[in-house]
Amino acid sequence: MRTVNCDRRVVITGLSMVTALGNDLESSWNRMIKGESGIGLITRFDTEAYATKIAGEVKGFDPEKFIDKKEVKKMDQFIHYAYACSKMAIDMSGLEITKENAHRVGVWIGAGIGGLMTIEKYHTLLLEGGPKKISPFFIPMLLINLAPGQISIMTGAKGPNASTVSACSTGTNSIGDAYKIIARGDADAMIAGGAESTITPLCISGFNAMKALSTRNDEPAKASRPFDKNRDGFVVSEGAGIVILEELSGALKRGAKIIAEIVGYGVSSDAYHLSTPDPNAEGAYYSMKNAIEDAGLTPDNIDYINAHGTSTYYNDLNETKAVKQLFKDKTKGLKISSIKSMIGHALGAAGGIEAVATALTVSTGIIPPTINLDEPDDGCDLDYVPNVMRKADVRYAISNSFGFGGTNATLVFKKWEE
Repeated sequence: MRTVNCDRRVVITGLSMVTALGNDLESSWNRMIKGESGIGLITRFDTEAYATKIAGEVKGFDPEKFIDKKEVKKMDQFIHYAYACSKMAIDMSGLEITKENAHRVGVWIGAGIGGLMTIEKYHTLLLEGGPKKISPFFIPMLLINLAPGQISIMTGAKGPNASTVSACSTGTNSIGDAYKIIARGDADAMIAGGAESTITPLCISGFNAMKALSTRNDEPAKASRPFDKNRDGFVVSEGAGIVILEELSGALKRGAKIIAEIVGYGVSSDAYHLSTPDPNAEGAYYSMKNAIEDAGLTPDNIDYINAHGTSTYYNDLNETKAVKQLFKDKTKGLKISSIKSMIGHALGAAGGIEAVATALTVSTGIIPPTINLDEPDDGCDLDYVPNVMRKADVRYAISNSFGFGGTNATLVFKKWEE
């Protein structure tokens, strides 16, 4: 029976990520906390004519380890990542979806762009061979909501099933929306996060046309450098980040290992520009403020921020400005870092991956570093945990995501305490 209770507590019992650093949670996290870079030269197409020749590619990923070979061909790569990550997170959580609970378990996974790889492939086939070359699976392959759709089919989860699409805020919004679904009693468990795979000629060309990407092609590992004076743009990457969310009493009843608790979610809009953040940083400020207030906390409670930290001039400066406005004197003891320095910007998957990393930070007390931070830019003068990971007692942490269109989202994580 549906229980209407907006005070239901929501915990994370499983998580996983596929990134440029590794194809599973352990390899990605271990390399991340060591401060290693996953950025390299693009191998998927000839980049001779492109200003940017680097990206954060997922390497050596085999979808057939998770998906039947016949089914692999019916999915774009971003769905492969979402599917694999979800299976690994479910296995970690020990959550069993049965006939009795299926209608109380949902899937909420988004992507910022979706099946661009499929679109480019089949457009070429159409031009070269005509309409008979188009697969009947073309449309389902590229649709963003087929990521949660395929996972629902795989798992038998019959609860809420949808995608949030909000550019680079997608993963954070998806987890936040799933959190609220459980909190208000519309489900007892949710598989949630973000996935993306758009390292393609069209994507790189488009971002190059906007002058948004780094062109540090001779030093790929040093190209993503949030808050650093010598940054020259972000680095496109790919992957997925998925969490298993459960209502607390149900998780405890089945003896699940609890990794962290989600206690707050905030959103806002810049209402300013399609790609440039509001120079007054109001959107980022209110996103964080709303999330912290939703958690029943004050800025003084927050120990760590997993920053959006894209390695672009305006984003890094404005996020720093918003933190200063909200946290005031607290900024002196506040620890901040951007894992995009190591894995690049995974667009719609970024918030999902960063949520996984933030949950691990509150669970383990290990803060991943911001690598390549050699000379902080003017105005970027906070503690960004430069170059080397740090151990600390992190009771409360927030994770920020800010996207094109001025969309902003923030999650608040709490260390699990029995």
